[in-house]
Amino acid sequence: MGALMLIRVMSYNMHRAIGIDRRFRPERIANILLHHHPDIVLLQEVDVGVPRSGMLNLAEEMVRAIGFTHYAVGLNVKLRKGNYGNATLSRWPILRQRNIDLTIEDHKARGCLFTSVAVDDGINGPVRQLEVFNLHLGLSVQERLRQIGLMIHSDEFVTLKSENPCLVGGDLNDLGTLVAPVITDLLDFQCASNHSSGYHKAYLTYPSFSPAGGLDKIFFRGPITLVRRRRCWMGVTRIASDHLPVIADFDL
Repeated sequence: MGALMLIRVMSYNMHRAIGIDRRFRPERIANILLHHHPDIVLLQEVDVGVPRSGMLNLAEEMVRAIGFTHYAVGLNVKLRKGNYGNATLSRWPILRQRNIDLTIEDHKARGCLFTSVAVDDGINGPVRQLEVFNLHLGLSVQERLRQIGLMIHSDEFVTLKSENPCLVGGDLNDLGTLVAPVITDLLDFQCASNHSSGYHKAYLTYPSFSPAGGLDKIFFRGPITLVRRRRCWMGVTRIASDHLPVIADFDL
């Protein structure tokens, strides 16, 4: 039996580092990331050059805070000054990246940030390529279903092979649990952000101070094994954002 190659993945809608107390405190988000030691982080609602967040590139700030050097940003919403969207932070090099446009007609701009990560723990043999899709879906059911359609028809998804380990995660806004079964039952993924297998009994992540909806998800497919799953509900996570993060440990 080969040695384990364990990786920790976190998905977190960081709400532009503006907490439910309406204070801009990026250090709170950074401390949450540092506490959990993730290897790959899927962030949503990441500001770049926006006045409300001090004109900072929040992806760059988070990468610097946790000691990574690799990250990708997919900017979806253009504001009067600056933009915001999704960011994927990685302990390992990102080989390819593209922001897949998921905007439906005149709805709010949305995107899926694709990254291909070269996972290498320096111990257990060759580099392994992990394909990652970081999503932030829309607010209506029909919009979300069409956005999943756009993702699975992208070149990056269409060319996936069965031997390609793959993650799909982010803020799916799937309050009624209507998108999750499409990903599990039709696309053959498993869910790592539920109390049990399948797509029922989701970890409740929104709103952070009294969670009632399981909006934040991590799905996986291919030669990758779930080892442990949980949501983070520390004291600071109830305030730092309006979402709670979900965390999954995998053997790749």
